[in-house]
Order: sequence, then C-alpha cells, then structure tokens
Amino acid sequence: MNQELQRKLGFPDALAIVVGMIIGGGIFVVPNLVARSLASGSAILALWMLAGVVSFFGALACAELGAAIPATGGQYVFLREMYGPVGGFLFGWTMFMVGRTAQVSWLAVTLAFYVSYFIPLGPWESKLLGIGVIAVFAAVNYRGVSAGALVQKSFTLAKIAGLLIIIGSGLLYRGHVAAQAPAATHFSLGQFGVAAIACLLAYDSWVSVSFVAGEIKNPQRNIVLALAFGLAICMAIYMLANAAYLHVLSIPEIAASDHVGASAAERVLGPAGGTLVSVIILISIIGTLNGSFLTSPRIYFAQARDGLFFRRFGEIHPRFRTPAFAIAAQAIWSVVLLLSGTYESLTDYAMFAMWISYGLMVLGLMILRRTRPEMVRPYRMWGYPVTPILFLAVAAWFLANTLITRPGPALVGLGLIATGIPVYFVWRKSAQPVELAQVAGGHEN
Repeated sequence: MNQELQRKLGFPDALAIVVGMIIGGGIFVVPNLVARSLASGSAILALWMLAGVVSFFGALACAELGAAIPATGGQYVFLREMYGPVGGFLFGWTMFMVGRTAQVSWLAVTLAFYVSYFIPLGPWESKLLGIGVIAVFAAVNYRGVSAGALVQKSFTLAKIAGLLIIIGSGLLYRGHVAAQAPAATHFSLGQFGVAAIACLLAYDSWVSVSFVAGEIKNPQRNIVLALAFGLAICMAIYMLANAAYLHVLSIPEIAASDHVGASAAERVLGPAGGTLVSVIILISIIGTLNGSFLTSPRIYFAQARDGLFFRRFGEIHPRFRTPAFAIAAQAIWSVVLLLSGTYESLTDYAMFAMWISYGLMVLGLMILRRTRPEMVRPYRMWGYPVTPILFLAVAAWFLANTLITRPGPALVGLGLIATGIPVYFVWRKSAQPVELAQVAGGHEN
C-alpha cells in the first residue's frame, strides 16, 4: 500500500481529458430539444452560451480545488475534505454503483448502435460488441496511463477535426435554406427548463480531469489551464456547430429532426454527410468511453486507500503502475449493468445525484474559504463570491426543476445515494482506526 501512482500526464493529456469527456454525441441531438422550446436563432445561441458560462463557473471552482488539493480521486477527495469521510464515501459509492459504470454501459450500447449504421447487428450481437469495447478500453488503461492518454489525445483530435469539417461546410453552405419561421408558438417555462437542462448535460463531465489530479505533472498549473482552455474550446465548438445548423436548417426543421447533425450534414454533403456524422459520433463515443476508464477508477482507488472501500481497489499494478483492479472492477460491473438492461434508466437517475455533488462541491469551496483560510491556493476562483453563487443558483434550479417535472428519477437518484449510508457505517466499523483517523484528518493519496 506504500506505492503511489506516478505523475505522467502533461497539459495536452489533461486538456484532451476535458475536451474528450465533454464532447460526446450531445451536440448532434440536443439542438432538437432546444429548437422545440425557443423561437429564434439568437435565443438558441444565447442558451448554449449561458449553459457554457455556468459550466465554466463550475470548472473554475474545480480548478481552485484541484490546484489546492492535487490528489488522486479529485472530487471524491474534495468532498471528503469538506464534509468528512461520509461525504466522500457517498459520492464514491454512487459513482461506482451507477454514476460512472452506467455511463460506460450506455456509451458501449450507443457505440454498437452507430456501428449498426454500417454493419447490421442483432440485439445480442450489439450487446456482445458493447462488452467487447468495454473490455478493450479497460485493457488499454489497465496496461498504463500513458497508453490511455495517447488514445484519449488521438480520438479527441479526430473528433474535433470531424466537427470542424461539418461546421465549416455548414457555415459556407450557399444552398436554399427554408424561411426561419418560429418552431415554438408560445413560451413555456417547462419546455425552456428541458432545453436548458439538455444544454447543461451536453457540457457535463468537466470534473473528470480532477480524478487523475494525482497523476498530472505540475497540477497547480496544468489542471487550471486544462479546465479553462478545455471549456473555452467546447463552448466555441458548440456555438459554431449551432450557428452552422441554423445556417443550413430552419428552426422547424431542427425541431423535427431527432439527429440534427446528420440532417445538416446530409443537406450540405449529400448521403456522405450522414456517414460522416456517424463516424464522428463513433469517434466521440470512443473518446468518452476511453476517458471513463482513464479517470473514474481513480475515485474508487482513492476511496479504498482511505479504508472506505474494498482494499483491492487501492492496489497498484506492480508493472503497469495503474489502479488495475479498480479499472477491471468498473469494466465488470458495467458489463453486468449492460446485460441487465438497466443502464439507461440508471444513467438518468445518476444525473440528479451528480448535480447534487456539483452543488456540494462548489458550496464546499466557499466553506473551505472560511474554515481553512491558511490552505495554499495556487489559483483562486475568478469572480468569487459571485461566480460560485451563480453556479449554486443554477444547480438549485436544476435540482428543483427535476424534482418538480421528473419526480421519479429525482427520488430514485436520492434513494441511490441513501443506499450508501448503511454501507458506510459497515465499512467504518471494519476499517482500521488509523485509516479512519487519516481520512478524518484529510490524509491525501
């Protein structure tokens, strides 16, 4: 247990994690939900910008915490420092049981769906392909953080290049565009809430880089820069993509299309456009799937090092220097969720739990500013205290809106967190006293 993970990730690796984890398939489908609620192109672009700014505020908070506490496990460690062992444990428990593992299952199944665009697959063939890709990316990251980082950089660059082709061809399109008649005949606060939440979820996963903070070189500098530049790149790509869609398609057409990216690309590039979009979505999913194995297992690793999870999760492979068992366990549980067919609903439930953790993290930053003023903070959140308060206001609205409009998933999300409470007390009883003392005292991994 005296082994530590090595700092092998540089700024390009951290940046690829931020961009690669954020940009998935959302930019190809979410514009449909937005166009159903908003009646003008300027309003659509403004909402995407607003969601990006809110996410940027959250990333700034994560940057301050990541620079001050550059430990493996990231957000788990932040919540442990802020709310004690129980706060960190409930976060790690939720992420392993549903948050990140269900996401992996959903990504694997979605990848199989887009592969079927080229090769017809039956239901069991799709599941077998999903299991196969989970195994492949678990193996890549099992064998070394450098290998996982190389895959992450390669696929992040590929997805950006593909998106820029679609954006450039769309903005330069000179064909006929239908009149920009409004898609929505009246403003509905409920519909606006759905659109806003969809945009926020399209920017999600910026926190993932904090999970590998203990393996990033010069974390006080590189975590801050990766989050700042990463969010800026994603905001620019999302804004340009929406501008391209609005240039090629009318708002009613965007609202009527379940695959906006493919519809725009097919109009500009012909049948090859749909193929191009499917390839880019596949690349995007692969980047996010690989990033999930590169980052999330570090949560369970840090938790096990604190004596609050199975000890084997805290082991480092003697040759590959990775949290190998944690990576393998995430793969196995993701496959179980995939085969059970519960991954889609669990992903839905987990989003509510994730936003609770985001709100608690930003609130905790403000608490730490008061309770631990002596803490060395190489970077201090820009705009404090206005920016964290604005983020907290949006997080509170997100959670309240979900409770009101979708009480089922919200309550199940709370229930998933609550299941960890009795488990925590079981682990606390079995943990060695010295381990508990280290956790309570803020022992870093």
